[in-house]
Amino acid sequence: MSLSIKMDIDAVEDVTCLDPELLQLPDVSPFALKASPQLVEDFFSQWLSLPGTGHLVKSLIDDAKSGTIVNASANFSTLNAVGSHSLSSMFPSSNAPPLSPRSSSGSPRTSKQKSSPSALGSPLKLVSEPMQEIIPQFYFQNGCPPTKELKEQCLSQINHLFNNPLNGLQIDEFKAVTKEVCKLPSFLSSALFRKIDVEWTGIVTRDAFIKYWVDGNMLTMDIATQIFEILKRPGCKYLTQVDFKPVLRELLATHPGLEFLRNTPEFQDRYAETVIYRIFYHINRSGNGRLTLRELKRGSLVAAMQHADEEEDINKVLRYFSYEHFYVIYCKFWELDTDHDFFIDRENLIRYGNHALTYRIVDRIFSQAPRKFTSEVEGKMGYEDFVYFMFSEEDKSSQPSLEYWFKCIDLDGNGVLTPNEMQFFYEEQLHRMECMAQEPVLFEDILCQIIDMIAPEREYCITLQDLKRCKLSGNVFNILFNLNKFVAFESRDPFLIRQEREEPTLTEWDHFAHREYIRLSMEEDVEDASNGSAEVWDESLEAPF
Repeated sequence: MSLSIKMDIDAVEDVTCLDPELLQLPDVSPFALKASPQLVEDFFSQWLSLPGTGHLVKSLIDDAKSGTIVNASANFSTLNAVGSHSLSSMFPSSNAPPLSPRSSSGSPRTSKQKSSPSALGSPLKLVSEPMQEIIPQFYFQNGCPPTKELKEQCLSQINHLFNNPLNGLQIDEFKAVTKEVCKLPSFLSSALFRKIDVEWTGIVTRDAFIKYWVDGNMLTMDIATQIFEILKRPGCKYLTQVDFKPVLRELLATHPGLEFLRNTPEFQDRYAETVIYRIFYHINRSGNGRLTLRELKRGSLVAAMQHADEEEDINKVLRYFSYEHFYVIYCKFWELDTDHDFFIDRENLIRYGNHALTYRIVDRIFSQAPRKFTSEVEGKMGYEDFVYFMFSEEDKSSQPSLEYWFKCIDLDGNGVLTPNEMQFFYEEQLHRMECMAQEPVLFEDILCQIIDMIAPEREYCITLQDLKRCKLSGNVFNILFNLNKFVAFESRDPFLIRQEREEPTLTEWDHFAHREYIRLSMEEDVEDASNGSAEVWDESLEAPF
């Protein structure tokens, strides 16, 4: 081939491409050619070296430059025959690879609509423009609009409920709209009403509700997003504890299971605070006090709200809303807070669980290593801090608890628990065993037990992910700083083990709260009986309930 022809081929290389099927080599499968680009290049180079190829290519380039219609089907057929003969000479009949079966209906290659070599007139095929495919809109800034059928059905319900002379509803009449139209828990009614009645007129009109719920595309959102949009303040992308207070106020005012609290506003506030603290403890995994939509969707709050709205016995709603659980938490706090200033110091907390915790772990808690206190009083934790501590202590199987105690044991904050760090906390446990005349267990034996239990990816280096993978990881912390639970684990009660297996949906916290509530209620009955038999008794010593 002359130099000029090669230069002309290079000049058009950027606008052309070689299709292996245009070579039409019957002895070689097209799929093999496409899978081996170098083989195609070798065949193409051999084709270029054939007699007459240089003349054909030169004439095609000249025709393309002059604008003449390119038609080389006759010449191409001749050259292709020559090329096929040359290919056969490369593969002897005994060594030729077999062709894959061809089917006119099953081959994805033959099902495609494409031009034949004769239509193109050249084995050098020009790159065709890709077909434009219209993709339907899948992102809507203000939410996906409702379908015509859904919108008509919703409007029919709205017209029925708003059919009155005022063409609107007051706040005490709005609950039916929340339940029937919005399909939301009834105790969100006031929050939804205030969200629409921004002018505080006391009435939500039919048009105002349609504008917010239907035209605002709230109708097509999932329930978690609907609740998030209703509760969050304008301009915010998260929920705070304050945003849940209207919901808890309406729950306390309307739920039949909480009717007995209506004459005790102080305990209403404590119950609402406890529920909110529980919500943020379990769902706000970042711990920054800002609950995002993603966290709300990943948590179990929406299901718990629906359960609380349907269940008359609030104590059966174990997630977040159980009054018995609140009773246990508040009474525990009241017992430790001896001066009733609503703060707990180190000496108060060391008495928790019949002096179950070591001084070293209590010091780590008050150093605020696992969580910064909200009490803003030096050396003391408030009620919210105590709620976080108590849930972490009594349910070490939960991920928030594992994160809480991991930060306590990780003295250098490098994200790894080393034998030295674990030994630091276990030394006090060992000393307590000796003082109680119990047979001491050496740390070397304890370390082997912990490593066998957790099976970390790196030996003697336990990470938080290692703990989260193991179902028994909570026992590691009991071994290190809670002697009572450590001894209980070593001598496990078969009855409790069988009970846990029979009720797999109940958490360690659920079992603990149930036992404690029975104990506290029995103590209160005994105390009431003794106070009733006494002629004079001090009201200041009365239990909080």
